[in-house]
Amino acid sequence: MWVSDKWRDYELIDCSQGEKLERWGDYTLVRPDPQAIWKTPRRDRRWNSSDGRYERSRTGGGSWDKHDLPASWQISYGELRFNVKPMNFKHTGIFPEQAANWDFIMRKIRGSDRPVSVLNLFAYTGAATVAALAAGASVCHVDAAKGMVAWAKENAAASGVADRPVRWIVDDCAKFVEREIRRGRRYDAIIMDPPSYGRGPGGEVWKLEDSLWDFVSLTAGVLSDDPLFVIINSYTTGLAPAVLTYISESIFTRRFGGRSESAELGLPVTASGLCLPAGAACRWENTAR
Repeated sequence: MWVSDKWRDYELIDCSQGEKLERWGDYTLVRPDPQAIWKTPRRDRRWNSSDGRYERSRTGGGSWDKHDLPASWQISYGELRFNVKPMNFKHTGIFPEQAANWDFIMRKIRGSDRPVSVLNLFAYTGAATVAALAAGASVCHVDAAKGMVAWAKENAAASGVADRPVRWIVDDCAKFVEREIRRGRRYDAIIMDPPSYGRGPGGEVWKLEDSLWDFVSLTAGVLSDDPLFVIINSYTTGLAPAVLTYISESIFTRRFGGRSESAELGLPVTASGLCLPAGAACRWENTAR
């Protein structure tokens, strides 16, 4: 498991009975988490006095019960700074377990001793984009949601990297990659965080298990002749990390050499000293670099 254990502004205080108690800077939140199926005692008083709790509805969806919680605030991870905004579907705009990947991204870029161009697909609010920019790469940030791209720009500004070489693209990721291939544009690294399920602008259905192989195969066509790394994230329950390794080895290692490694992502739980699993990731890297 790759554990994101270097946070100062984020803390997973406790998790139990389908929920997690978190500290985001100066504010505490309670949010649902389907992985926390255990029924360990909730001894921390903040379970009952949090600044915000996301309550699921029996009919689907849910809503926030807020107590003096601002609409947004900022937290830092090392030199990176992000805007937190509790929104629909329990999310805050940041997935703290991804910090382990941000560390990997920055380490690979800074250790490459060459200019690095990064393509970030399904790029959401741009945490990985900000990490790559801070490490000195140029980035193409692609997401189909205009609001998420605007939020990513805010995060870049908060981290002081808005003036770095970055393209902000609102587009369907697969169609954008197809066009980049036709244009002959190439990238040294790819980061992708495809959704478990979704619909494209033309009503196309995306289901990760059915679409991932074809999409990852497509992205290989936009990599440079000497690529640095590829990251594939997955939050699909039941999709084992070894599946991501198999795909990555079959597509990237066979073509470029190097090696692939996959693992669960995790967050340390203060109350228990254990780790809460939170998705999985695969990292392909060029071992000659």
